[in-house]
Formats: sequence, C-alpha cells, structure tokens
Amino acid sequence: MKVKQARDVARQWMVEEASHIPGFCAAYTAGSTNWLPDDAKMTPASDLDVMVVLADQSVVADQYQASNRGKFIYHETLLEVSYLRKDQFQSPEQVLSDYHLAPSFRTTKVLLDPFNCLTPLLAAVSRNYAKRQWVQRRCANARDKVLKHLRSIKEQSAFHDQVIACLFAAGITSQVLLVAGLRNPTVRARYLAVRELLPEYGRAEFHEMLLELLGAARISRERASRHVAALAEIFDAAKRAIKTPFPFASDISDCARAIAIEGSRELIERGYHREAMFWIGVTHCRCLQILSSDAPGGLSQSFRESYQELLSDLSLASLGDIQRRGAEIERRLPRVCDLAEEIIAANDEVEDD
Repeated sequence: MKVKQARDVARQWMVEEASHIPGFCAAYTAGSTNWLPDDAKMTPASDLDVMVVLADQSVVADQYQASNRGKFIYHETLLEVSYLRKDQFQSPEQVLSDYHLAPSFRTTKVLLDPFNCLTPLLAAVSRNYAKRQWVQRRCANARDKVLKHLRSIKEQSAFHDQVIACLFAAGITSQVLLVAGLRNPTVRARYLAVRELLPEYGRAEFHEMLLELLGAARISRERASRHVAALAEIFDAAKRAIKTPFPFASDISDCARAIAIEGSRELIERGYHREAMFWIGVTHCRCLQILSSDAPGGLSQSFRESYQELLSDLSLASLGDIQRRGAEIERRLPRVCDLAEEIIAANDEVEDD
C-alpha cells in the first residue's frame, strides 16, 4: 500500500468515527509517513499516525483508554490513533515551541477540521518553522524532556520503570540533534536517523557518544539478535496476558508485532544492531511491566534471565547503574546542546528571525 492510500483510509476511518467521539474537533496525520512522498510504499513495519484533537482534558482521559485507541488494523492499514487537547493548539507559537507537535504539524495532512481549529495554524507554523528562535526553542523543549525523564527515576519506582525512564532520557538526546537538523524526531528509528544526520555536519563520531549513553555502543550483532529473539517470546506472552489499560498497550499487540519484532530484526540485518537496541530495550521493559501487573505467574525463569541479560549488556542491571547512567547523561547533555547549536548555525534551511 502507498502512503497516499493509507492516508485515504485514515480519512475514511475519521469520517466514520468522528461523530461518535465526544468533543471531537479535528484530526490530522503525524509521524514518519508525513515525511514521505505520496507514492512511497508502506512497509510491514510501518503504521500511519493519526492525531485526534478533542475539546477537553476529561474526554482525552476517557478516550485514551478506549478500545479504538492506539494501533489497530482498519481496511488492511495499520493506524495508530492518539488524542490531544484542543488547548495545545491555541496559537502558532505554542505549536512551534513543541518538538513533537511542530514537525508533524508542519508536514501534516489535515484529515478533518469541521470547526476550522487547525487550518488557520498551518500557514503560520509552516512559515515560521525554520526560524532560528523556534528551532532553538524546540531543541530546549527536547532537552527539558531529557531532564524530566531523569528526574522521574525514583528509588521507590518499579525497576522496569526506572530502566524505561533512563532509556528515554538517553534516546531523546538523539532527538535534540534531529530537531536542530529540521529532521523528523522519529521514535523507533531515532538512532538510525541521527546516524544519517551527523555526517552531513562533519560530526559522525558523535554518534558513538549517543550510543554510549544508551549503553549499546559495544553490543554485537549476535547479542542484539539474541535479545530480539528473547523479546519475541516475552512479547507473545505479554500480548496474551494484557488486561490493564496501559498507555502503550497497543504497542504490545498482534498488529504491532511486525513493528517491534520484525522491524528490529530488519535493522539488525542491515547492520544497525546497536541502533535497534533502543526499541528492543523499551519494548522488553514494557512486556515485563505487563506481566508483572497482569500475569505475575507468567514471568518464567527464562523471561527473568533474558531480561537480566539485556540489562547487563546495556549496563543497567541495578539502580546504581541507572543512577550512574543518568548522571552521565546529564553531564553530557550540554555537549549535545552545543552540537545542536552548531547544526543550527550550519543548517542552510534555518532562517534568521
């Protein structure tokens, strides 16, 4: 299926569903497909992100746990639907400052906007997206998100939550640089994307530091393959066991398996085994979270051992390891931000204010 066909399917779903969603305001496409031409082919490890804008926060909370939220197949197309509050779109400046919202909004295809709440913002966001002050603000927004994840690491938290927070803190350092380069701050393939960006600015070597912060710099292809094989087993157990409406529940499901497992294998086969470890690590932690909550009896010894192997390879086997990694991420973060400024200064697409 081509990207344009997938968008048409998403629009059809929205037309059918919009009248049934309380407080519906608008819907638009987001994510990596926005950066692809209409005739690009959707791969089995691709989904099409749909952002649904709702009137108030209480409705967002209800819809967040609705059965049609997240990843699902509709007319042979894998959609991922997320819900946002209308007050996140009050002004162009608000959108331009947000490192997640702005890139997708700049390249979006509005699916439905019956109340004209998004369309007036599009021109202003597109016009000012590459202005230096807004690029810098989005980099600062991403930097602050790194620090927020680090601050969320509490001794009393479940261990897999501590690991996830550390992995995301490390992972967002790559997004600081992607934002500076006016690239899509993609989720699963962020390390591959930043690997492709850095040589354009003569800083290919910086990628090694980013992988060190993740803990994947010295992981071999063989070990990465072993970890994704173990992930496949615990993934299948978790998707059968899940009952709690976790925010990420649809990422651990039949329709998401191709992204989590086959997508990771595809990166490993292409030689990007270290870059694949971010999503392998995050997904493995989420599977542990599901089994710990909904099927503690399903946490077999083999699952526990494969998880410990993963954490050992990432050097995140204890709270002390996580705290040391967090401190290292915070110590290196100014260097990441300095490089972001270098990229902004050298980027021909960035415009003076």
